[in-house]
Amino acid sequence: MSDSHDTYFIPEPSRWPIVGTLALFVAFCGGGMVLNGYINNGQYVLGLGVAAIVYLFYGWFKDVIAESIAGKYSEQVDISFRWGMAWFIFSEVMFFAAFFGALFYTRVLSVPWLGLEENVSNQFLWPDFQAVWPLLLTPDMTIDGLESKYVAIKDVIPAFGVPAVNTAILLSSGATVTFAHWALKQGNRSALCWWLAATVLLGFVFVYFQAGEYGHAYHELDLTLKSGVYGSTFFMLTGFHGFHVTMGATMLLVILIRSMKGHFSGHNHFAFEAVAWYWHFVDVVWLGLFVFVYWV
Repeated sequence: MSDSHDTYFIPEPSRWPIVGTLALFVAFCGGGMVLNGYINNGQYVLGLGVAAIVYLFYGWFKDVIAESIAGKYSEQVDISFRWGMAWFIFSEVMFFAAFFGALFYTRVLSVPWLGLEENVSNQFLWPDFQAVWPLLLTPDMTIDGLESKYVAIKDVIPAFGVPAVNTAILLSSGATVTFAHWALKQGNRSALCWWLAATVLLGFVFVYFQAGEYGHAYHELDLTLKSGVYGSTFFMLTGFHGFHVTMGATMLLVILIRSMKGHFSGHNHFAFEAVAWYWHFVDVVWLGLFVFVYWV
């Protein structure tokens, strides 16, 4: 960090924002093509988008790390970084709040309302509709004759199975990253690296278990994105959270490498703190998912 408290570093014009925009656009186009059955071409478009995103992260991280090591960030810049990260996490809170709100509206308001006998909308529902959550039986919207063809979910994923194990994993990772922070403040690089390595490992183990859970849901429970409102809300909430865990674990891996190289000190380590804030946010969101998606 720069010794001057008054100077404010202004970086050169960067190509990374436009690279990131194009990479995300290509990735989302490819993902949409794959989900809609364009397997032959969609997978290549998706792969190109993902490769561009990896290139974006590598290049942007490299530039920012180089600026930090060069001491270009003053105390004023550090304050700006903290505000920027705080607002970013707030935007993520609002992002997940929208999906939790959709889940609440569907479960607590929409489905019970559709089940009321005096509700005139009942005439537009399929004959076997039951106003209970989760909706395990929904019409197959891909064919004609909705009265005769349904998509049935065999069962829901029990809370006290893989989700409970993943809850323990994420809570443990929240503790290990906190221990790493304490070690950093005390100048104990060895303990810092070991605790960070444990956090990274726990993060990727969580993603591994969730991927296995998705495979079980798709192939054995018939729970897919086409499984009505329950399937869509389930995969939107848990899928986006899994993506955030993957990104968080990747960022923690970068911080681990930087810690091993001695880039941080007890009084200059906001990059570590920013990722730790993000990781604790991911932990809190998962607790909400465990309770409202899996448990109740």
